Amino acid sequence: MWSGGFGMADLENSVPATSQTLYRIGSISKPITATAAMVLWERGRLDLDSPVQTYCSQFPRKQWPITTRELLGHLGGIRYYKVPETPYYESESDPEVGNVHHFDNGIEGGLKFFANDPLVAQPGTHFNYSTQGYTLAGCVIEGASGKKYTDAIRENVLVPAGMLQTRPDDRFAIIPLRTRFYSKDKSGAVVNADFLDSSYKVPGGGWLSSAPDMARFEVAILNNQLVKSSTRDTMWNAQIPSDGLGRMAYGLGWQLGATDGVKDIGHGGSQQGASAMILIAPDARAGVVVLINSDAAGASALATQLLEIVLGLDPRDRTEVTVDPKSYDNYIGGYEATSVVMNISRADDHLFVQFPGQQKIQIFPENVRDYFFKTFDAQITFVTDANGRATELIMHEGGTDLYAKRIK
Repeated sequence: MWSGGFGMADLENSVPATSQTLYRIGSISKPITATAAMVLWERGRLDLDSPVQTYCSQFPRKQWPITTRELLGHLGGIRYYKVPETPYYESESDPEVGNVHHFDNGIEGGLKFFANDPLVAQPGTHFNYSTQGYTLAGCVIEGASGKKYTDAIRENVLVPAGMLQTRPDDRFAIIPLRTRFYSKDKSGAVVNADFLDSSYKVPGGGWLSSAPDMARFEVAILNNQLVKSSTRDTMWNAQIPSDGLGRMAYGLGWQLGATDGVKDIGHGGSQQGASAMILIAPDARAGVVVLINSDAAGASALATQLLEIVLGLDPRDRTEVTVDPKSYDNYIGGYEATSVVMNISRADDHLFVQFPGQQKIQIFPENVRDYFFKTFDAQITFVTDANGRATELIMHEGGTDLYAKRIK
């Protein structure tokens, strides 16, 4: 294992980052939570397919039952943040996004934000990425283990993996080696990130960790120190919603994808003052960790580049080719994934993609179905029917895949 720190952990006090610096890991908290749930499942303490109220009685019953398996795969119908902005943490309209209240009981406090809200879809039918759903999974873990969520994580994941630095991001606690958190303003100047108290969402986005600790997590997963290989395979098996609409390539707590054709498993994380990514290439028994103390940085692209180096892959130079612009007409339309619609449009002989709230970005053909961005490291593949008309697109970015179903 190799680790290193680059740049500054604290700009105001000139404290350099080291390999032991603690960063917010954001949604990388999800595979940690999911792994703890699977440990309890292996031990017969948790039935993944029982209603969540079996273990979390304080969550009200809904129109349809919800299971822990559905929560871990984002198929539980639990909402996400109530904001249109992308990324979500830029919103100033929802107090949940920039929560400033500290909860001594984070599970109880977190549930209050959404427990009485209606489901966005019947569980099992629709993929809806939800940090809130992982708060509910944390409550399930408490009920199944008979321990506080954080204690159950320490006992079942952190201690067995040797992750002794990893801990909740408690804003009142004195935490040695915790970094400061940064962003950039509209001029590009580095500024302190917006305030966040993540005590209400620790299971889905509230842990601190170091690069070596997250590497130990990867090693423990690969070496079956936490769960059996068969259980790991279950976690890494894609969960498919029955509605056939867009989805992430997602298992139980893990994102699925490939780096230059090599299968990889991982998860990204982004929130105020943080960008993070872990990637594992299981067949090569290799992995990388990137933790950054700025929400203006892109950890996923760097993680992909580092994994290419670790795997000995030659950097891929993508070359634009000439295709018949008439083929673009087969791709024009809206594509939905995780309740977000991206639009594909044509202007003269060029093809563009537009994400919600953003400007159009040109994409360039590698062949008639595969396109790439020049402004950042991502690609789009159009899946077509027998007539060449696109039925969905797959966006490849940071070693993970996003499936977007054509809706118009």
